[in-house]
Amino acid sequence: MNDIEEKPEEEQDIKNTKGYKFAAGKGGVLNLPNKLTISRMVMIPFFVLFFYLPFPGHYFVSLAVFIIASLTDLFDGKIARKYHLVTNLGKFLDPIADKVLVATSFIVLLTRPEVFTAGGNLGNWTVIVAGCGVAVILGREIIVSGFRTVAADAGVVIAADKLGKYKTTFQDISVGVLLGSAGIAELTDHIAGVIVNYVGLAVFAIAIILTILSGINYIVKNIEVLKK
Repeated sequence: MNDIEEKPEEEQDIKNTKGYKFAAGKGGVLNLPNKLTISRMVMIPFFVLFFYLPFPGHYFVSLAVFIIASLTDLFDGKIARKYHLVTNLGKFLDPIADKVLVATSFIVLLTRPEVFTAGGNLGNWTVIVAGCGVAVILGREIIVSGFRTVAADAGVVIAADKLGKYKTTFQDISVGVLLGSAGIAELTDHIAGVIVNYVGLAVFAIAIILTILSGINYIVKNIEVLKK
């Protein structure tokens, strides 16, 4: 009984902090977490723009935009939960922003075959495999999104599991490392670019495996939703 009574007091204490006032802003749905989510979506066109603009170091600029966008994904949820600023707008936009950022990143990388062939050291078959891998990533996200929609209609809330979080982490890391390798290869012929590229490809392979496993695990754990 005491725990139930303490919750409103705890929330009131949080609302009296400077952190809450800063995060909440003027009130309404445009709080700091949602602004971070929206900024992530706004950064996606700039990520693509810098990826293709032909100036020295453009891959690194694109990488910087990707890192900043990924960090907003890390902080928006934490701030929203910490200060009880979770909104329906945030629930709607956050997963969309995440999926569009990752999907866009892998799609533009596929337009640079050398990224998946270690600068030509591997055969073109690696580009085909990479394309299939990206298709798996996109397919998994579409299936899971549809699954969540069915679950929501059935009144079931499905939380993200650790395997899904590991999948997202490795996807982000693989994009970052592959972009970094492209940046190094663009500016110098040093073997470091090739080594970093191999590391990126290895992380990408792990990300694909985790994508498949997390998708299967997600459906198997919640298969009862489809039986209703």
